[in-house]
Amino acid sequence: MTKIPNYWNKAKKYLSKKDRTMSNLIDKYKSPTETILTTRKDIFYSLCKSIIGQQISVAAANSVFKKFRLVCNNKINAKKVLKLKNSQLKKCGLSKQKVNGIKNLALKISNKTFKPELINKMTDEEAIEYLSNLKQIGRWSAEMILLFTYNRPDIWPIQDIGLLRAISKNYKKKYLPPDKFVSLLQKRFSPYCSVATWYLWRSIDPEPIQY
Repeated sequence: MTKIPNYWNKAKKYLSKKDRTMSNLIDKYKSPTETILTTRKDIFYSLCKSIIGQQISVAAANSVFKKFRLVCNNKINAKKVLKLKNSQLKKCGLSKQKVNGIKNLALKISNKTFKPELINKMTDEEAIEYLSNLKQIGRWSAEMILLFTYNRPDIWPIQDIGLLRAISKNYKKKYLPPDKFVSLLQKRFSPYCSVATWYLWRSIDPEPIQY
């Protein structure tokens, strides 16, 4: 783990000046809870967790990931995963598609056809496109990786149900909130949309998720 991103305090001041609702959220969810937004700097671990968590509840995802971690003997890396049989992974509660996604990821990490170090040199959109070439990784998963693993400051994941729910709740909009309003908030919060997203998430789930 590392410390919170170096832009975090600057972002809080910026967002507080830009938006009263955001200012209230920032004031409400003070440290130490906010220090949870740190990075593992372990993209394989994070991508596996992202794949496992797709289209299931947080509780279900945590349960499956716990079993996955155990079958890996608490060593979640490409070499270990490649040694596991598909049947072992399925017993953790993984679908055939998710097993294939995790195995394909492990193979690409192992043979270096996927090079995570290149992402540091990419723009957000370039990185999203690059990550989306992996099996079972779409735009949402790529954005989670950029936010949690790389701590990119300006990620605004509009496909995220939690974010949309939080916008509806805090800005008194019907669910789903209008696209124009979501875009307006993005412009208002940029270049610190990641921080705004994190505080909006806290308003509907005090227990932060980590990838």
